[in-house]
Amino acid sequence: MPLRTAVRYLSAPIRYILRPSTTTSNRCYAAIAEARSVLEHELETIRTGGTWKGERIITSKQGPHINVDGSRGDILNFCANNYLGLSSHPQVVEAGIEALKKYGAGLSSVRFICGTQDIHKDLEQKLAQFHEREDCILYASCFDANAGLFEVLLGPDDAVLSDELNHASIIDGIRLCRAKRFRYKHMDLNDLETQLKESQSSRLRLVVTDGVFSMDGDMAPLKGICDLAEQYGAMVFIDECHATGFMGPRGRGTDELLGVMDRVHIVNSTLGKALGGAAGGYTVGPKPLIDLLRQRSRPYLFSNSLPPPVVGCATRAVELLLASNEIAQSVGDKTTRFRNKMTGAGFTISGSDHPICPVMLGDARLASLMADDMLKLGVYVIGFSYPVVPKGKARIRVQISAAHTDQDIDRAVDAFIQTGRKHGVVS
Repeated sequence: MPLRTAVRYLSAPIRYILRPSTTTSNRCYAAIAEARSVLEHELETIRTGGTWKGERIITSKQGPHINVDGSRGDILNFCANNYLGLSSHPQVVEAGIEALKKYGAGLSSVRFICGTQDIHKDLEQKLAQFHEREDCILYASCFDANAGLFEVLLGPDDAVLSDELNHASIIDGIRLCRAKRFRYKHMDLNDLETQLKESQSSRLRLVVTDGVFSMDGDMAPLKGICDLAEQYGAMVFIDECHATGFMGPRGRGTDELLGVMDRVHIVNSTLGKALGGAAGGYTVGPKPLIDLLRQRSRPYLFSNSLPPPVVGCATRAVELLLASNEIAQSVGDKTTRFRNKMTGAGFTISGSDHPICPVMLGDARLASLMADDMLKLGVYVIGFSYPVVPKGKARIRVQISAAHTDQDIDRAVDAFIQTGRKHGVVS
């Protein structure tokens, strides 16, 4: 480069040197415009398909009665996973306040650095006691618990056998591991046995199932699953997010309800539903497994520890359940009342004996319109459609809480009957 050219280049303002060329800028803008066009087309497809999922704004605390932005007066809430009504229980709320005052808002760190407090260990001990397992490890969510388990436990010489309708977090967690994957038909013990036979050369085998399938409210045939697992030398894992706290005589879950607590080896569940409703998940099981998860489970190692108020609320919720089974037992009677009245009115309710009561409608747009009409009548429910549930299986999923009164349930049924007649669902 000639000296005169070099001097002119070095003396040019830095902004002109670093400024991208017009051609580069045009390419960038074109890429953004193309991406926007693709995204807007996809969004319009969702809208026209009737599967758009709007978010209603609640302006009150969670509970059986709520206030909803844009709606007048008291709204009955039949949509939350607040199975035991503990989200706003005075003792649970007070425990969260006390934990906030004593331990602060958060730890600003992961557990193994400086993010473990005595309240975390206390909650883990109480959860292990509640589930009658050796040990427990807390996560930020049960999604994280499912994401962190399988790749630690299973390697390329192992096999995982999963129900085809397992929760998305289980599916994603299995994808992260290197084990051979076998998928059996939903709750089909014959197909599970076929998969167990095909996987007999594997070192470890793990049968994986939701305890309760949240879209349909049906329960896994755990006794048959445990029988097959023992016959073929496999372990059993269940996700109990929609069972912990209220299924079984003491609310321990589907494994207690079906008499197989000592035959299910690993349980994942959540603090974000029946146990206070805030956030957090956990794994309970053999102590060597829990110890290994603390060493290698990526969602545990790379996520901040649960905030003290969340831990305080969940701990008090578990203590209430350890002290008495009265709350857990109250859900069953109210579930039966709703199911009987709805089927008597001509509605089809999926599942059985579970507070998840899907009102089956089939058409996605119908489910959305009926849910909107229900809100106008003062009942908060949501229409579920693809991809949350299979195409042609749209529904309004009702969830019963121990906090609902008989009058609440009857009012909801009356609203369903009025709305169902309007749309020709019932006569």
